Amino acid sequence: MTIAPTLLQPDNHAAILIDHQYLQFTTMRSSNPDEVLHAVQLLAKATKLFNVPTLLTTGLAGKQRLLTEVQDIYPDQEPIDRTILDAFEDERVVQWAAATGKKKLVLAGMWTESCLAMSALSAIATGYEVYVITDASGGGSPESHEMALRRLIQGGAIPLTAGTYVKELQRDWSRATADDVRKISGEHSGTYGKAVAWLGQLTASQA
Repeated sequence: MTIAPTLLQPDNHAAILIDHQYLQFTTMRSSNPDEVLHAVQLLAKATKLFNVPTLLTTGLAGKQRLLTEVQDIYPDQEPIDRTILDAFEDERVVQWAAATGKKKLVLAGMWTESCLAMSALSAIATGYEVYVITDASGGGSPESHEMALRRLIQGGAIPLTAGTYVKELQRDWSRATADDVRKISGEHSGTYGKAVAWLGQLTASQA
């Protein structure tokens, strides 16, 4: 049996959530903020469920907090706060990523065209295989978000959505995390997630 080396597994990557803060959300114009928030929560809950090493970062946190909905998923973690846009120009972030021992990094952040794009491109240049969660990220306009994603893909980043990320980690519904995946999908994946949760309940009732 051959498993594609580009597929993400719980033990082969780390994740960095970049600057999901209130100012970024209130000024985001690329996407529906509620949909982005759900995608971020789904991503963060999945990293915690599957024990993926995960780092939270902020920019100028003295002026604005990390979203409560994100911080509450990792209540004991103090985000790395930066003044520099590119997280991979911050030695603390670089050292954290190296210490995980992972060569794949999953990134999502605000805004797509600045902090996320710069961080992802620098991570790629450092030697990491970078995956970008597109719907858990947002930009100042639809065009700036789209152009940044195109630039990242041209630079070697692999795009996927939060829902795809969760399914890729679960992959086999016989795994012990299945019920939790159905639960968080039902909470944050819209009608698809509700269908997944309902199917799980139906299967359980027929067992």
